Order: sequence, then C-alpha cells, then structure tokens
Amino acid sequence: MKALVYKSTGSWYATKDEDGRNFNARIKGILKISGLTSTNPVAVGDMVEMELENELEKTATITTIYDRKNYIARVSPHNKNQHHIVAANLDQSFLFATIKEPKTSQGFLDRFLVSCEAFHLPAVIIFNKADLYGRKEMEKFESFRDMYQQVGYTVVLASVVNNQGIEEVRELLHDKITLLSGHSGVGKSSLINSIFPELNLRTAEVSDWSGKGMHTTTFAEMYDLPFGGKVIDTPGLREFGITDVSRQELSHYFPEMRKRLNDCQFNNCLHINEPGCAVKEAVNTGEVHVDRYVSYMTILDSMKEKDY
Repeated sequence: MKALVYKSTGSWYATKDEDGRNFNARIKGILKISGLTSTNPVAVGDMVEMELENELEKTATITTIYDRKNYIARVSPHNKNQHHIVAANLDQSFLFATIKEPKTSQGFLDRFLVSCEAFHLPAVIIFNKADLYGRKEMEKFESFRDMYQQVGYTVVLASVVNNQGIEEVRELLHDKITLLSGHSGVGKSSLINSIFPELNLRTAEVSDWSGKGMHTTTFAEMYDLPFGGKVIDTPGLREFGITDVSRQELSHYFPEMRKRLNDCQFNNCLHINEPGCAVKEAVNTGEVHVDRYVSYMTILDSMKEKDY
C-alpha cells in the first residue's frame, strides 16, 4: 500500500495511507537511494510503499521509497561529511525571521535562501512579531523588504498580536506543502496556531539570558491543514549548512546574479576582482544590492577551507 511519511523519530515513521489510516512503519533492511549520502534514508514528505505487519497494532514495513520531486537538506549535526534530509516533496518554504527578540541576521537569511535555490524550492520570507517593531525596526524591515522583493522573493510582515499578515499567510498556505523554518523563538508555531488552533504546535519562549530561542521541536513533523495543504514544522534551526554547492556554483543561487553570469568576461568568474565582471558592474550601478553581494562574499569565504 502507498503511504505518506508524516513524522520520523529515528527508527519508526508515522505514516498515513491513501485511505487516511495511520500506521507506525519501519524500514526493512537497508533502503538505498542512489547517489544520496544522507543520515536518514526516509524523510518527512516521502511517498513510500508499505507492507502490513500487524493490523491490530497498526504497524507496517516500508519496502520502497518513491522518487522525490525535491528535498531540502542540512549538514548532519553528527557528521559534517553527510547531510540530513529535513523534508521532501515540497511546494514552498516559509522562512520566519524577526528584527528583534530574537534578531535574525541577514547572513542566516541569505544562506537559507541559497539552500532553497539549490534545492529548487520557492521561498517566502515572513518577518514576524511586527508588534514589537519601533521606528528603527520598521526602517530595517522596509530595507529588507525592498531588497528581497527586488530579487523576486515574497515578503510578508506579520504579527499574531496585531492580527497582521495572517490572511496573507493563510492564502499562501492554501493547497501547498509548505516547510516552516527559522530560528527558535521567532514565533512560527504561534503564528500557525493562530490560523489553525486545532494543530496546537508547541511554541518556544525566547530564553532571557541568551536572546536565542529554546528548542521545542526535535523532529520535523507534517500536519494536514483543514482547507487543503500541509505544513511541515521543523526544529528551530541554529544554522542551515549549505550542502553540495561549490564555490563556482554559488552565484547561480543568487537570482539577481544568475541573470548576469553570461555577461561576465570569464565563464569561471567568481565576481571578486576579475576584469569584465558583470556582477561587480551591477553592484556598482545598484542593480545588485551591495548587502547581498557582501553576503555572497561572506559565504564564498566560508567555503574556502572546504575541499570541493
């Protein structure tokens, strides 16, 4: 029987078959997916084939994993040479960010967006907790909004307290499978709960002493939305390691740079100090935002030590 994976707890997987019946399933032997070196063979969002083990106990064995439309991965916390698939078969990703309490850095945003581009996953940026923003924070938000909208990303300003942006978020979720991500404490669970109280996602307080959110979710988990569509809640991410991207490819995952790559004098241009670089020219004319270029250079520098 065909089923969808809703949750993984390591050795067991919570699945739902096409008739809406829930099963606990495990893998039979070693399931190999060609060319994929991940720490988890089966991920939330995977479509699998199962054989019934025990009808009374609702247990089953996963025998096949169907081809993935896409997936998103992070560097494995246990092994830097492997990656961990966060979720598979997604339509879009929501990145929750905050200007304060806690503050999300542009570096984190851009690394996440590079990952989404690399995995062919459309990204929406939701700046949450707008009720906490004073004049200075609103100016910061507006500069972020203008910069990311110019690149082509959807940007939403939201607040549960002010009931702001809630309808827009609901509309964007309709009939889509959406990955929810962001640092702990940025209020993603609170926002989703305000739209769908019946989901009752666990929420995190921001710990006072560090300003960083405390972790509440340990495994990704998928939930059905009442009006069609699904959300996959992920652990609060401290970092989103960029996997399987070479220094040469990095600029391909900045959409505003990608458009100009063919105009560079050299086809292996890294856009640092090469002559005839169309990307540097676009930075000088303001067509590529200088802050995005700084992010690109920072990520590029962090890749230096690695052996690609």
